[in-house]
Amino acid sequence: MPIRVDSEIGRLRRVLIHRPGREIDWMVPAMMESLLFDDILDGDEAREEHDLFSQVLRQAGVEFFDAQNLLTDVLAMPEPRQRLLAELEAEYGVPFNLVRQLDGMPHQELAAALVGGIRAPAEMSDAGRLLFFQLNPVPNYFFQRDPQVVIGNRVVISSMATDAREREPLLARALFENHPALAGAAKIFEIDVPPSGAPQHNPHFPYPNLEGGDVLVVSPEIVLVGLSERTNRRGIETLAEYLRREETSFRHLIMVELPRRRSYMHLDTVFTLIDRNLCLAYLPVIEPGGPESAHVYSVDLSARELTFTVRSSLLKVLRDLGMDLDVVACGGAREAIDQQREQWTDGANAFAIAPGLILLYRRNHRTMEELAGRGWRILPGEEAAAGKHDLLGGGPAAISLWSNELSRARGGPRCMTMPLERDAL
Repeated sequence: MPIRVDSEIGRLRRVLIHRPGREIDWMVPAMMESLLFDDILDGDEAREEHDLFSQVLRQAGVEFFDAQNLLTDVLAMPEPRQRLLAELEAEYGVPFNLVRQLDGMPHQELAAALVGGIRAPAEMSDAGRLLFFQLNPVPNYFFQRDPQVVIGNRVVISSMATDAREREPLLARALFENHPALAGAAKIFEIDVPPSGAPQHNPHFPYPNLEGGDVLVVSPEIVLVGLSERTNRRGIETLAEYLRREETSFRHLIMVELPRRRSYMHLDTVFTLIDRNLCLAYLPVIEPGGPESAHVYSVDLSARELTFTVRSSLLKVLRDLGMDLDVVACGGAREAIDQQREQWTDGANAFAIAPGLILLYRRNHRTMEELAGRGWRILPGEEAAAGKHDLLGGGPAAISLWSNELSRARGGPRCMTMPLERDAL
């Protein structure tokens, strides 16, 4: 099956997702900060919301794969299973006795453990504190955007910025190297960084970090990368050097340096593409001249040396490269309070199923009003999932999704999806 993504908006054919599982149910307040959450989610409601989201994808003709299900298939193969377990012990600091316990599990149970964690016996403690887990859960796993990036016909295995998510690229690599639906369909490039449990890991060394929420494929020639809380300069340089030395279609990389705030953790929290020549953006960061305005740099990937050239704004450099974008303001164009509130609840984090067909969280009312004022249909997710609307032939549409629980995890529809195949524009 082909893997190919040359834009953010080409009609989606296949996508990688993950339905939230026990990794969400086992979240405890004492671990929220270390596992990158701001709140405890109701797992059952989060799954209901995610199921609605999946049904909308199905109605739009999209084939979706659950990453944990694919992992289960891979772990049924003896050689990939043993390689993964050996790497957990050698590189991730998982104790030998726990690796033996994992090795004794059936493949479905093992996949669940690698994502959902393993509970500790009640008597286990550390320095007087109760230990909840022998193997921590990975509650961010339903944000499949981040541990891998599909750019053109290549898959980049990410290097995560936090210990809480460093197991995710390991699982991503296992899928893309071994699963019949993915393996061999694309060249793989791994940003190889020793995990925190590896003997050679140096906590004071600035390893490259790159997460998928910071990478937007604008066209076959242009890729945007955010310099953010989660992606550092070395990560961007590593990606740029890879694209320069490989025979790809990409000619321009644009680096967007965001203010270092949790609310702007990735570029796609402030900027997404939603239609031909149309974007959704949080204006205080994307427009130039303000106290929070992003700093923008362009890189000519065909030049002899890697050089970052200062540019006046993201929209200006895109216009110079032939893409003149109109902007839909996240939270509306008038009230700064609405803009801030809806940026926080992922009002700029739209996911395009096709040009002019996007998924967006329903709670972002002012953003929806801004789209409606431009002639977009606002379709309730339940109706779209039930087949009550012509999704692909009825004109521009935003499908509004319930997100009382999912939005509390600090990620939107784009965060939950890793496109594997899109049609060319």
